[in-house]
Amino acid sequence: MTASTTETTYSSDELDADLRYWAAANYLTVAQIYLQDNVLLRQPLTVEHIKPRLLGHWGTSPGLSMIYTLLNRLICRTGSDWLYVTGPGHGGPALVANTYLEGTYSEIYPDISLDSDGVRRLCRQFSTPGGIPSHVSVQTPGSIHEGGELGYALIHAAGAAFDNPDLVVACVVGDGEAETGPLSGSWKIPAFLNPVRDGAVLPILHLNDAKISGPTVLGRSTDQAIADYLGGQGWAPIFVEGDDPREVFPALQFALTRAHDDIRRIQRAARGGESHHGSAWPAIVLRTPKGWTGPHEVDGKLIEGTHWAHQVPLSGVRENPSHLAQLEQWLLSYDPGSLFDDNGVPAAHISELTPTGDKRLGATPHANGGVLLQPLVIRELENYALTIDSPGRISHETTTVLGEMMRDIYLDNARPDGGGTFRLFCPDETASNRLQAVFEATDRCWQLPTTEFDDNLAADGRVMEVLSEHLCEGWLEAYLLSGRHGLFASYEAFAMVSVSMLIQHTKWLQHAATLAWRAPVASLNVLLTSTCWRNDHNGFSHQGPGLIDAVIPLAPDVVRVWLPPDSNTLLAVADHCFRSRGHVNVLVVDKQSHPQYLTLTEARAHAAAGASRWDWAGTENTDKPGDPEIVLACAGDVPTEETLAAADLLRNWTPELKVRVVNVIDLMALLPVADHPHGFSEDQFADLFTDSVDVVFAFHGYPRAVHQLLHGRPNAQRFHVRGFIEQGTTTTPFDMVVLNKISRYHLAIEALDRAHTAPAGAEELRQHCRDQLTRHDAYIRKHFEDLPEIREWRWS
Repeated sequence: MTASTTETTYSSDELDADLRYWAAANYLTVAQIYLQDNVLLRQPLTVEHIKPRLLGHWGTSPGLSMIYTLLNRLICRTGSDWLYVTGPGHGGPALVANTYLEGTYSEIYPDISLDSDGVRRLCRQFSTPGGIPSHVSVQTPGSIHEGGELGYALIHAAGAAFDNPDLVVACVVGDGEAETGPLSGSWKIPAFLNPVRDGAVLPILHLNDAKISGPTVLGRSTDQAIADYLGGQGWAPIFVEGDDPREVFPALQFALTRAHDDIRRIQRAARGGESHHGSAWPAIVLRTPKGWTGPHEVDGKLIEGTHWAHQVPLSGVRENPSHLAQLEQWLLSYDPGSLFDDNGVPAAHISELTPTGDKRLGATPHANGGVLLQPLVIRELENYALTIDSPGRISHETTTVLGEMMRDIYLDNARPDGGGTFRLFCPDETASNRLQAVFEATDRCWQLPTTEFDDNLAADGRVMEVLSEHLCEGWLEAYLLSGRHGLFASYEAFAMVSVSMLIQHTKWLQHAATLAWRAPVASLNVLLTSTCWRNDHNGFSHQGPGLIDAVIPLAPDVVRVWLPPDSNTLLAVADHCFRSRGHVNVLVVDKQSHPQYLTLTEARAHAAAGASRWDWAGTENTDKPGDPEIVLACAGDVPTEETLAAADLLRNWTPELKVRVVNVIDLMALLPVADHPHGFSEDQFADLFTDSVDVVFAFHGYPRAVHQLLHGRPNAQRFHVRGFIEQGTTTTPFDMVVLNKISRYHLAIEALDRAHTAPAGAEELRQHCRDQLTRHDAYIRKHFEDLPEIREWRWS
């Protein structure tokens, strides 16, 4: 905890120094966009010095650098720990420039040295092949948020602040980003941020009144309207406005100082035992011109302060001599000769303004969370495992054991101040998803008033429930990137609401793995439950397994998809996922009561293998070599139950038919080993599925997902995949599998049709299956429940 009050004087010398630093950052920003040589303008600018392709975003960059400059001063004064999140991440060259000036960039990338050669490389690498992207990407020191896909800045800021009591996250929100749905839903942070054990978020709403091609809603709104809007969400806005840097800098310096002091006052009071209900957190509303200090006009068109300044305000510089001259004057307006010495080293009056060590915004360990990460304490799985005497004889609500496991993870990884290193994020569904055991360890986080009718709500609760998949997903992403652990649990269909965020996080992890300086962070674990097959209270809108299809094409070194068939395999998979690093683990398992098959020992072996032959379920003679006549494969809990029931039918009606049953728990095992680290070699694949026998594959999701994974396997056409085919409604559990043609009867008929022989009893079984489907249809419409032989079926 730092001092509660801050010196608020801001001398003219300090102002001059900050303006010089700002000029250096702005100069390097422009140079990165435009220049490939002569980057310090030591000679007249010529066409040869200009990049052939001008890529980047100037408009937001001066504002981002001004905030960075004044945060540096505040950090030097207070010693506070800050993290800088830039929603307008397209201002990437500004953040690169600032981390270069503070020295962090050169420490991480020694070839980008603090001299003439280094600054030349800095500019040449920007938005060029083999260089760095245009945004505040994973390569940028101090970044946990690229800001490419807009809407998530404030969400990520809050996720980093949770359980980080001394950290303040400055979060710049662009007025274009403020129009997105996720950002609009993010302002409710004060309802979930606990000043006792959490850090703080300081939103800086940067209103430059323009997106790419037009005005913004908040940019054209009055201060009073914005004050009412933010005030209603629990913020106390401080307004700063102007276009004269000598006036805006002191005003913003005062606003940052005041915001810092207000944050520390709220925290100090709460940590001293005072109630924090009703305390409004500070926020800054900053109005400055878009493209500030850049060309005011180009070819008679107003640029500065308009949407025309968004990207490259001077185009065609190689072809247009007047634009080349204007660019040179723009660069010279920053007086680069006074900012860098003869060797290209930033002048002493620049470098002395930055914090040192890990207080620098580019060097904060909170933006490289793997260096802070501590392994979770996880108890032995025997504490939660079900006792299985015989496969399929008992049923259990599958996800309850995971709730019990996470309850103890909460308890065993807690801190004395009430914080910890693990959180569950779930949109209003923790109990619905049968994870309610976590409430034996902690409550739902809630900073607003409560009533006697509320259930498991508390200010010190650490289960994060908010009815927004975007907030849950994004909070967890930043919680992980800043060095902690967690799980996002969602209804399967509605995980698609935030699927684009998941894809962006996967991209981040994919590139982070290539950077030696970024320490691996805990994996992003997503539990998909209340699945398409058993969303009993709901209908077609809640039935959609599309997240599997969305993630399987992504980076193979990152993505994993798990389909545990029962509780013990869920425990084995969860244990692996919680201990893993740098992955996106998607766990698909239903919350309802389902048959339980494997002992914990068997479950661990099955999860480690990725897919296994269940010899106890097949009828092939495993003592004698030779292929079966049909393979029944399955992935997912409901498809597994239907596959076993189909195997039971085949065993009883056609005992001569040699049937093999294969269960797939790691979906990526279906890929060739060359395409995924978990993929099976050709020998492993043939050992399970043979190399010629037809396979009837019952799959949890859309059939095309399995066909996609099998592409390139020899004789892939012999796989006949059944799964969810968009037939849904509010109906009985068995009717869902019938509607989608994945029932035991459909599987048995398909197996007989695809088998290499026609065993005795085959036609009788076909007719029995057709008759049962007819009986089923009539029975459920009369009795509103499934047939007794369906409800009472057990593997035996």
